[in-house]
Amino acid sequence: MFLGATAGATAFGSLGRSGTEIVTPFQGTPAIAGTLPFEPVKGPMPVPAVNIPPSEQPSLFGQYVVKDDLVLPNGYTYDVIGAWGDAIGDSRFGYNNDYLSFVETAPNEGFLTINFEYISAGTWLQTYPDVIGDTLPLETVKAAAEAAGEEGINVSEMLDSDPLKAQMLAVCKEALVDLGVGVISIRRNADGQWVRTFSNADRRITGASGLEDGRYLESTGPAVAVFRKQSGQGYLDTLGSQIIGTFNNCAGGTTPWGTVMSAEENFQNFVPEPVYADGTSLPISEKPFVVSTEDLDGLGSAFGYTGNKYGWMVEVDPANPDDYGVKHTWLGRFRHEAVAVRAVENKKLAVYSGCDRRGGHVYKFISDGTVTDPQSKANSQLMEAGMLYAAKFNPDGSGVWMPLTADTAVNPDMPSKIAGGMITLPKRPKGGMMKIESDAEVTAFAQQYRTLDDLYEGNAEEKQGAILIDAHFAANAVGATTTARPEDTDVAADGTLFIAFTSGGPGGDGGPNNEIFKGPNGETPYEHGWIMKLQESDSDPAAMSFQWEMLALGGEPAEGGFGFSNPDNLEIDGQGHLWMVTDMSTSKHNREVASRIDEEGNPVSQSNLRGLFGNNSVWFIPTSGPNAGEAFMFGYGPMECEMCGPFITNDQTTLFLAAQHPGETHGIRTNGAFETRKFAMQTTDGTPFMQERNVPLGSNWPSKTVNAAPRPAVVAVRKIDGGTLV
Repeated sequence: MFLGATAGATAFGSLGRSGTEIVTPFQGTPAIAGTLPFEPVKGPMPVPAVNIPPSEQPSLFGQYVVKDDLVLPNGYTYDVIGAWGDAIGDSRFGYNNDYLSFVETAPNEGFLTINFEYISAGTWLQTYPDVIGDTLPLETVKAAAEAAGEEGINVSEMLDSDPLKAQMLAVCKEALVDLGVGVISIRRNADGQWVRTFSNADRRITGASGLEDGRYLESTGPAVAVFRKQSGQGYLDTLGSQIIGTFNNCAGGTTPWGTVMSAEENFQNFVPEPVYADGTSLPISEKPFVVSTEDLDGLGSAFGYTGNKYGWMVEVDPANPDDYGVKHTWLGRFRHEAVAVRAVENKKLAVYSGCDRRGGHVYKFISDGTVTDPQSKANSQLMEAGMLYAAKFNPDGSGVWMPLTADTAVNPDMPSKIAGGMITLPKRPKGGMMKIESDAEVTAFAQQYRTLDDLYEGNAEEKQGAILIDAHFAANAVGATTTARPEDTDVAADGTLFIAFTSGGPGGDGGPNNEIFKGPNGETPYEHGWIMKLQESDSDPAAMSFQWEMLALGGEPAEGGFGFSNPDNLEIDGQGHLWMVTDMSTSKHNREVASRIDEEGNPVSQSNLRGLFGNNSVWFIPTSGPNAGEAFMFGYGPMECEMCGPFITNDQTTLFLAAQHPGETHGIRTNGAFETRKFAMQTTDGTPFMQERNVPLGSNWPSKTVNAAPRPAVVAVRKIDGGTLV
């Protein structure tokens, strides 16, 4: 019922299967084989959807071998379109590719836009010489970082005369080049493979664009009034509306008019996030450039970037070779993950996004103007005027949108209702933010500051700009619901919004509201994640109220889950079915769980139980037909990686995927190294059994050559016979 409300009545038939076997399919499941268009990949965990009797599961799953590859069902294959280091325009394919967008320009060809999110420092430093060429002083930098230990080296405190400082900055600049956005032109050849065509529109927008080459990004909306200030409480640059670079480009979305939205997510690792009451930035010393063996922190601060110019949604027209991106500040500054654009003729434009942090919010921008033609590029201008709202979810399944404007009342949620018992609020009068753990302090805060007008400074436009710059903390102040890491938003054809909430655990940024985010058995906190369905009142993009439903999909089947953990990016195919990829932390992949009781005699935490689920994976969830509402593993990714950016072509024959940070923990897999680990598994009915699992250490993907450097890469998944995906 949850999924089927937005789907048509199309039932699946049994589609033909042919081609080379990539992975051994499940055996003994004739009912599934007759109704699913593919044979599900055998993951490490028994799942109910494949109809294997619990009594047979211990023998079938007692031994498991993990492969360092993108493993797909029989009859499917993939083409590697590009990998880190490949040429793009006058630059290169960046690192840790994430969101993908394919905008068709003609049948079987178009522009593929790629986000490059962050640097996995350990593996990046190890493999840079092999992939890019040893032109940097990497050995000197690594040796200095190792000598400094866990604290690393604060480059900002080094003397300019120290030659090591110049070497550190050279490494920093190369890291920034490997971040941002890339545009490449591709087509499908006569053999069905996707190949690059190297058009004059191929280009990179990097973390250093504008630093030396004049390719600045532009900005629109009220925050520009803050950017243009000549003086203020905090740090300012002299660039006005122009911005140097974009980085931490995680997920995103594609507009109906053919532009691409790229989300700046964990920018707080590169520049200071909190701001002063007037919206100006904290000094760069608050986020110094630090080099260690596992991290490159403060990359923006190294070159004096202004913190309030990062954390936005960037729009790029892939077809325009002169477009290097626009940051629309009406969409708010926070740790953007995905974006969903709803453009309905003669209605207001609605743009949905989520803030991917523990305790982050769901947001909606509503334009002042109306959409005339959903496919007109003039719709980009609608994002230059409107209002940003944050969602308030009520336990009864209703909700409202709260405007982030000066006259909105301050009324934060109480810490006692939040997992972890903490909320972050704007710190006044000093600026920045503060962590509050008692209900009494929150009550006092609301008595001292009646509206957002009392928390921010400047004229009317500057004050609105400051609120948007400080959107997360302003949303906390007005009582928007703290949520469980909203990592994707996707709009179905009928306007229904699907939201993937990845993890319900609390952390240093806060936690989700315990009344809204519960596990399948009422657990709070709950680690394994949800998918929410949100429907606007009267299906109006500009509605101020909505209804929501939640399905706790993540978790072990014996505990009420579907057999995966941490749902992330979503894609809705042409038949209305959901595709989903998971986002388990790399440190949890295949982490041994030899017992469900730890050394202190306590149950192993949900977080550490994620080792049971193996690698990050790709799932298909039918919304109609005989298997509606079940979840089937379509594939899993190479070692220590995250599968990102699912995007399906209009003809439904290709699924583009990005494999991010293969080998993030162990780097290069050396001489086929692996470990055998033990896992205390459960059958689907809860009967315990032990599994021995062979786990490769590091990765050699995508070349799959012994001792080759792992490289983040983009692939096109297709059926070998050329048919539709499902």
